[in-house]
Amino acid sequence: MSIRNSAARSQPASDELPMRDFAHSLPMALLRAREAVMCQFRPLLRKHDVTEQQWRVLRAVYEVEATEVTALAELCFILMPSLSRILRSLEARRLIERRTVPADQRRAEIRITATGRRLVAAVAPESEARYEEITRAIGARRVDQLYAVLAEIAATLTPAR
Repeated sequence: MSIRNSAARSQPASDELPMRDFAHSLPMALLRAREAVMCQFRPLLRKHDVTEQQWRVLRAVYEVEATEVTALAELCFILMPSLSRILRSLEARRLIERRTVPADQRRAEIRITATGRRLVAAVAPESEARYEEITRAIGARRVDQLYAVLAEIAATLTPAR
């Protein structure tokens, strides 16, 4: 089945649902853009033996002294079962450590280790070089606009808690 251009079709066939073409689905457009961006970073992550989600967790934990697992899941947009698996893997590699919260032994917080910091420091310059390549390709003004539009979408469409 092929994806048709929505401009070529003014009315859906009688047996079709009245919805936009797959190619003009906002979630799919965002996924296509994400995939295009991630293709720029995957070779770098592979070179350093980290997955996209592991890198996301390392980057988040790098920027905070310590964070609880639930907060980390929300920050990284990773479901708890997946995050648990990722944390076990990062712990086994001694990139992060899990400590119980002294005030509440039932809670755990995640910290990046010195080994984890060294990995982030090794990846960072190459990562920034990829960002520079993307900025050259798209243009700094458009990248800034993209960040602004994406932040606006997130702020507008995120349900209040």
